[in-house]
Amino acid sequence: MPLNRRKFLKKSAVTGAGVALTGAVAAPSARAAEARGGENAPKRYSLTVLGTTDLHGHVFNWDYFKDAEYTDKAGNAQGLARISTLVNEIREEKGRCNTLLLDAGDTIQGTPLTYYYAKVDPITAKGGPVHPMAQAMNAIGYDAVALGNHEFNYGIETLRKFESQCRFPLLGANALDAKTLKPAFPPYFIKKFHVAGAPPVTVAVLGLTNPGIAIWDKAYVQGKLTFPGLEEQAAKWVPKLRSMGADVVVVSAHSGSSGTSSYGDQLPYIENSAALVAQQVPGIDAILVGHAHVEIPELKVTNTATGRTVVLSEPLAYAERLSVFDFELVFEKGRWGVESVAASVRNANSVADDPRITRLLKDEHDVVVAYVNQVVGRATETLTTVEARYKDAPIIDLITKVQEDVVKAALAGTSYASLPVIAQASPFSRTSEIPAGDVTIRDLSSLYVYDNTLVAKVMTGAQVRAYLEYSANYFVRTAAGAVVDVEKLTNANNRPDYNYDYVSGLRYEIDIAQAEGSRIKNLTYNGAALDDAQQFVLAVNNYRANGGGAFPHVASATEVWSESTEIRTRIAEWVTAKGTLDPKEFASVDWKLTREGTPVF
Repeated sequence: MPLNRRKFLKKSAVTGAGVALTGAVAAPSARAAEARGGENAPKRYSLTVLGTTDLHGHVFNWDYFKDAEYTDKAGNAQGLARISTLVNEIREEKGRCNTLLLDAGDTIQGTPLTYYYAKVDPITAKGGPVHPMAQAMNAIGYDAVALGNHEFNYGIETLRKFESQCRFPLLGANALDAKTLKPAFPPYFIKKFHVAGAPPVTVAVLGLTNPGIAIWDKAYVQGKLTFPGLEEQAAKWVPKLRSMGADVVVVSAHSGSSGTSSYGDQLPYIENSAALVAQQVPGIDAILVGHAHVEIPELKVTNTATGRTVVLSEPLAYAERLSVFDFELVFEKGRWGVESVAASVRNANSVADDPRITRLLKDEHDVVVAYVNQVVGRATETLTTVEARYKDAPIIDLITKVQEDVVKAALAGTSYASLPVIAQASPFSRTSEIPAGDVTIRDLSSLYVYDNTLVAKVMTGAQVRAYLEYSANYFVRTAAGAVVDVEKLTNANNRPDYNYDYVSGLRYEIDIAQAEGSRIKNLTYNGAALDDAQQFVLAVNNYRANGGGAFPHVASATEVWSESTEIRTRIAEWVTAKGTLDPKEFASVDWKLTREGTPVF
C-alpha cells in the first residue's frame, strides 16, 4: 500500500534550522582500500557524490499537459522515480555509506503537481498535505539541497513549510536576512565518512543560490532577504569550511557556468557564475551546477590562485540526468587529500521507475491528473503556438486579452482608468495547442507554463517603442531576398523564446533586414503614428516587470497595481466565464515581420 502523505511526514525527522548540519556514516567503508603495494603505502578512499538540479516538480515520467507518458524526440525520460532507480544502482555499486546525494535547486515549482500543492490544496493550510517533492526526496534520501530561484515563487511561507517537511537542509549561503545580513538558511552541510583504520573523511557542501531572486521575486523578498554574489560568499565560506576540518569541499550552486546575466546591469552580481566561483575561490574540489538547464557531463576549470582543477557538472533538468562525481582520496601526512575527481552523467531513460516512489505519490498524482482534466469551456477552432514565434498568433492574443481585461477592471475608478491598457505576452511553448471542442485546465496551463502573476506599469510611447525594439532583437538579421528558414529565424544571441514579447493594442512591423535597434516600423496606436509622450498602462508579468530579460524601462516604470493570482488562473477564469473560446473575441493581427516593407509571410 502507498504511504499516506500525512503518515509519511510523521516518519520524517524534520531537520533543524541551525547553520552547521552534520551527519556521520557509521558503517565502516567497504571501499576504503587497504594499503596498496605494502603495509606502508597510504590509505585510500573512494567517495561518490550524486547530483540533480532543476527538478521543477517532476516526480513521474508524465506530461500533465498532454495527459500521457512524457516523450520527446531525443528519447528522454523524466522524474524522480527514475532518478531513484539510478541512485539505488549506484549506492549498490559503490556502497551507500560512500555516497552523498545533492540537488542544486528549483524544486517546488514547474508542474501542475507542484502548483496544486502550493495553491489548490496548499501545504501551508492547517493540517495540509506534505509536499510531493518533500515526500519523494525524503524517500530517496537526499543529503542536502541548494535553494533555487523558483523556490521563492510561492512566497516565503510556502518555502518555509516545505523546508520543515524535508529531512535534508535547504542551503543558501548567499540568502541573507535583509536586516541582520546573516544567513536566513543553512549555508552549508557537513558529513563524515568513516574509513577503517584511518580518520574519517569530512565532506562539506556549500549551497549557493541565484542573485536574480531579488529581481524575479521582488514582491516576496524585498526588505526581507538579500542575495549577494556567489563568488563573494564562496570566498567567505570556503576558508571557514576548510578551517573546520573539511577534507572535501563541494559547492551546490543554483547558477549556470556561462558568466552571463539575463538581467543586464540591474544587479552588481552575475547570474551564471559557477565557473567564476571555481576560477576565483581557492579550496573547492567540485561544483554541482544548476539553473541553466543545459547538460554538462564534466567541465574542468583551473583555479587561478592555486592552479588546481575544479570539476563542474550540470545534469539535464527535470530529472532527465544524474551527475556522478567520483572522488579518489589519499591519506598522507596526517590528513586526507583529494587526489582526483571525475564527473559524468547517467541518463534517466536507461532505467525504469522505482515502484517505491510511484506508489508513494500515486494518490497525489491521480488527484492532479483529475484536476487538470476538468473541462472549463469549448473552443470554436484549434489554436496553436506552432508558428507563434514569427507570426502573430491568436493563441497569444488570448493571453494579452485576458491581461488587458483584468487590469482594466482593477483600475476602474482610479486616476489611471483613463489611460489605454496594452499588454505583453511571450510564446512560451512551441507545442501548446487548445483543441477545437472541450477545453481543459491542462490545455490552458500548457499555454502559460510559468507561475507568473500580473503587474500594471505606466510607460510612455517612447518607452514602449524602445521596449519593442529590444524585443525585436530576438530575430536573426535576414537580408531582403534571402531564403527564410523559420528554424534559424529566431533566438538571435541565444535569446530564449520567453524573452520575446508581443505587445497588444498597437500595430507595428518588425523589419528583420535592418540592424538591431532600428527594426520597428509603422508603429501606430488607434490608426495614428505613436505619440512618444502618450501614456499607457502596460499589463505585464511579474518576471518582466521586475527586470527579467532586461527589457528597457519596465523595471523602473511606475507600478500602479499588482496581484498574486497567477496569469494562468486568470486565463482559466476568463474562459470559464465566457464558456466559449472564440478567436473573434480576442484575435487581431497587430504585428508582422517584413523586409524593407515587404511582408516575410
